[in-house]
Amino acid sequence: MRLDIEDMSVAGILDGVRLAVDSGSFVGLVGPNGSGKSTLLRCVYRALRPAAGVVRLAGDDVHAMPSRAAARVLAALPQESAAEFDFTVAEVVAMGRLPHRDHTATSDAEICGRAMARTGVGHLADRGFLSLSGGEKQRVLIARALAQQPRVLVLDEPTNHLDIAHQLEVLRLVRDSGVTALAALHDLNLAAAHCDLLYVIADGRIVASGPPHDVLQPGLLAEVFGVSAHSVRHPETGATQLLFDLLPAD
Repeated sequence: MRLDIEDMSVAGILDGVRLAVDSGSFVGLVGPNGSGKSTLLRCVYRALRPAAGVVRLAGDDVHAMPSRAAARVLAALPQESAAEFDFTVAEVVAMGRLPHRDHTATSDAEICGRAMARTGVGHLADRGFLSLSGGEKQRVLIARALAQQPRVLVLDEPTNHLDIAHQLEVLRLVRDSGVTALAALHDLNLAAAHCDLLYVIADGRIVASGPPHDVLQPGLLAEVFGVSAHSVRHPETGATQLLFDLLPAD
């Protein structure tokens, strides 16, 4: 399912953003802190209505869709996912099936079980969610999103709190899932290694877009992130990798 953002504006944060994610592709959104990444994603998953512009899923305005219909095709992993009650891990993951409850499926438990297995949290099924580490919570929330069986997945810093092995596993899982994915990523090397395309946002505007190797160039990184960067190729995968330093003092 294709995702399009057309001329999106949010007062004081986003200004005329245009962005496209082809069906089945994994697109990364990168930019410095405060550039508007999370606000853009909140508009996509309907937590915030933009002042102008439209978010389309396969041509349909996502903000005009009934809530349950939207939740059947779009799942989100926000940067902060608070839980006030100590549900078990199995109960948290089962929440991903709620949008489908008027199409009762006898396979709900099987779907949730597969999602937990894919994210490596099956052994935590009976544990209370609030007792988990930050990384375990993140993997449980990803399992909940997968249990929702979306066609579009929106992730805001999905590798937060994860060790390096689980960072790689989660991003590979997203890439191999076949869903259309848009993710805000803090780590430029992870973004370069896993994303088909990158959009760079600064001061609420898209300032560059394209394949990672074309986008992550020293001049742009100096201008947008304020760092000196040297680009190399991974010896096995060929993916762009970056070596960073501070810009020389004037």
